[in-house]
Amino acid sequence: MSENHRVILTRDLHKVYRMGDQEVRALNGVSLEVAPGDFIAIMGPSGSGKTTLTNLLGCLDTPTSGQYFLDGEEVSRLRENQLAEIRNRKIGFVFQNFQLLPRLSAFQNVELPLLYAGVPPKKRRERVWELLTMVGLESRMHHRPNQLSGGQNQRVAIARALVNDPSVILADEPTGNLDTLTGEEIMVIFQKLNEMGKTILLITHERDIAWHARRIFHLRDGKLIRIEEVPEPLRAEELVVTLKAQRKKEGEADEHL
Repeated sequence: MSENHRVILTRDLHKVYRMGDQEVRALNGVSLEVAPGDFIAIMGPSGSGKTTLTNLLGCLDTPTSGQYFLDGEEVSRLRENQLAEIRNRKIGFVFQNFQLLPRLSAFQNVELPLLYAGVPPKKRRERVWELLTMVGLESRMHHRPNQLSGGQNQRVAIARALVNDPSVILADEPTGNLDTLTGEEIMVIFQKLNEMGKTILLITHERDIAWHARRIFHLRDGKLIRIEEVPEPLRAEELVVTLKAQRKKEGEADEHL
């Protein structure tokens, strides 16, 4: 398969940080590939290189050596202003702590990337309305982050990540601050996006969350040590139904105490 048929292709990525006289090898020869429409979870213990790899794949940093192709374009040697342009066009970020601007409404937070991109007002309004409706927030569009629950804020963040129609959704611990049910509701959205053809990279330390993906990349000591195929990914929709039924049953039991 050529570079043009992969959304992501890395060859022998290394990242070395210097701390005084010491060298820290955060990544040590990582080669991987991600096809269009793939759903990948990236796992590894603390110090495995997850954060460093995430920063490289998100064009937030460049490797010390090696190559990184995104949508067939080598981005591993680009300057910061070029990387910023790539991030804005090709990567949608979803963070654990949402990264929403507190003084802006949900609508305005999602609209902001389009504003920076110079999209006309009518097209901005249509796109933002479409995405917030898709994530189930049509009645919360004008609420600020402090007026929304954690799960609702993460939905806003997902809508914002999609607003420029990126090649890749890069989700860094997107369920880390959420309870189990709310986390599964967020995974429903990711799985539906993947079914629509979106390529998703999900960084997580939670095994149960990783099993929603189609493949799991395992990192250790800066190396990709194993690629695990997930023949039957967990279905978030089914888990949401089960968890809601359990909560209802627990609530009814509490009423009889």
